[in-house]
Amino acid sequence: MGLENPLTHLINQLSKFPGIGEKSAQRLAFFLLSQSEGDVRRMADAMVNTREKIKYCNTCFNISFQDTCHVCADPKREGSQLCIVASPKDIFAFERSGEFKGVYHVLGGVISPIDGVHPDMLRIQELIMRCRQGDFKEVIMAINATIEGDATMLYLTELLSSFDIKVSKLAYGLPVGADIDYADELTLQKAMMGRLLV
Repeated sequence: MGLENPLTHLINQLSKFPGIGEKSAQRLAFFLLSQSEGDVRRMADAMVNTREKIKYCNTCFNISFQDTCHVCADPKREGSQLCIVASPKDIFAFERSGEFKGVYHVLGGVISPIDGVHPDMLRIQELIMRCRQGDFKEVIMAINATIEGDATMLYLTELLSSFDIKVSKLAYGLPVGADIDYADELTLQKAMMGRLLV
């Protein structure tokens, strides 16, 4: 009867991270073994504390430790431009680029009937409410160029057509089918500068 590999459980847990296969998880497990117990404990504490304390911004639904995220709380942001994204990770990508100075709205996904995601499951009503109450001159749709993303943009364009707001989408500086989160800063800057009217 063989003995169990002492790293099996850790490797299985690390394999749950996106983009981490068994070999990468094994390398990470050995890296953790090479660290001091204090360093590993700080990493684990950071993960647990972040997961416990994270909440969603009451305005835009970005992740935050407070009721209002750092973007919505910044008085220097351009309040007349609203950028619609599918996920908070997309906000991080745009903030890294430094190109966009407006505010955001996180939908919480994209319309995908095959996956059981319908418009009423996203934060679309909250978006409509913000457009009614806000003073937006432009809404920028920054949603991944996929079939689901295009369907979501088409649906939102129709809903927003009753408002006196210019609606644009990112230019195709982003490759079709690519995730915004993986785009480099220059690509995002070009896409934001060359955005198109919908």
